Amino acid sequence: MKEKKGTPAPLDCLGMGIIPLDLLYTVDHFPRPGGKVNAVDLCIQGGGPVPNALVGLSRLGMSTALIAVLGNDWVGRFGMEELQTENVDCRFIITKKAPSATAAGFIEQGSGRRTIAFHRKVGIKPADIRTSRYPIPRIIHLDGRDTEASMKLARWGKRVGVLISFDIGSIRNDVSAIFPLVDHLVVADAYALPFTGARSAKQAIIRLTSQCSGNIVVTQGTKGSIGLENGEFTCHPAFKVDVIDTTGAGDAFHVGYLFALLKGYDMTKRLRFGAAVAALKCTRAGGRVGMPTLRQLNLFLKSDPETYA
Repeated sequence: MKEKKGTPAPLDCLGMGIIPLDLLYTVDHFPRPGGKVNAVDLCIQGGGPVPNALVGLSRLGMSTALIAVLGNDWVGRFGMEELQTENVDCRFIITKKAPSATAAGFIEQGSGRRTIAFHRKVGIKPADIRTSRYPIPRIIHLDGRDTEASMKLARWGKRVGVLISFDIGSIRNDVSAIFPLVDHLVVADAYALPFTGARSAKQAIIRLTSQCSGNIVVTQGTKGSIGLENGEFTCHPAFKVDVIDTTGAGDAFHVGYLFALLKGYDMTKRLRFGAAVAALKCTRAGGRVGMPTLRQLNLFLKSDPETYA
């Protein structure tokens, strides 16, 4: 039976964002300027905040689809094949005649700290967004790299009754124009504090309410997270694990948060699930390898894991 036009499709999350290839070298210490260092490990996999989040949601049993741009090269083919293996719907990925985005960096053994260099020549234009092609999802998840295209997709989402989720981890291009359209603004303190000029995450959230009327969450690494919903603040500590790599920890937090949101859970549980997925991700190198299955996530939460505070 042919689906009627405008009938919501069974899609949990439609994401749009950058999709680089990540090359991550694990080193026992960061090299000095002009120096060399031997790598003890190498992780090669697709990256990007939104693709990582979609992979994580897919592993938890949610249906996902991605809007992105890849170059017509081996990097693009690698990225597409990897996402398809993870059951992410790739029908809406566009190929252009430009190099695919890449990111290379070092992971410091022991601390899990990482330093990344990012290169991108290909992007999504508003004309690339063809909303008539897309199924109506429950959530649209954005990273704001291509702001005009993100605005177009978010406006469509609002018209058809979709929740809009937004992720930004650091100060870069100005994305504040999209904030009035966002229902769930989940950002890192590395963005929230300098953007608002606040000295604390709670103060940053209060200042962000002047631009975003939705739910607002600020993540703070090992200090945990704080969220505002219906005028009430909720805090949750970070879970302690043996950290291998923090790459993609913020992306993983979004996975847990959005999964709990799709399940209809309140802010307390959303922060708890976000903290759990982020912790589990950090036990493996790279932004995707450590994303847990639903069984792994439930076992971790049932184990009464230790927290930082």
